Amino acid sequence: MNLRKHLRDSKEPHTSALNDILFILLFFFLIISTLANPNVVKLSIPRAKSDTKAKQTVVVSINPEQQFFVGTHPTGIDSLQSAISQIVSRSQDVEPTVVINADKKADAESIVAVMKAARALNLRTVLAVDKEESK
Repeated sequence: MNLRKHLRDSKEPHTSALNDILFILLFFFLIISTLANPNVVKLSIPRAKSDTKAKQTVVVSINPEQQFFVGTHPTGIDSLQSAISQIVSRSQDVEPTVVINADKKADAESIVAVMKAARALNLRTVLAVDKEESK
């Protein structure tokens, strides 16, 4: 009678390196997802001593060529009010805010046009600025 255990060869593949690879891929995609911001229009924003902190219901950007963007969609000055009202109607904010991202070279007339459109809709406006560095 043979009472010893039989040594059997294991036919399973080694998957210890697979955990490391999956962890690295997960880490990579988490970092990339925080860096990617699809709602960006490249502007150089003016500087101020205090920073603007407001909940951004609607973001209106004005580039140096005086073109308006509601979110990332180009909009004419005549359809600015209707584009803002569409976004506000979709949001569930109690106090909707229009954030104006104006380039340094944007005319004051363009900024005032956005403020008039927001005022006609009874919305609060905030001008976005970069915080000025202390020297």
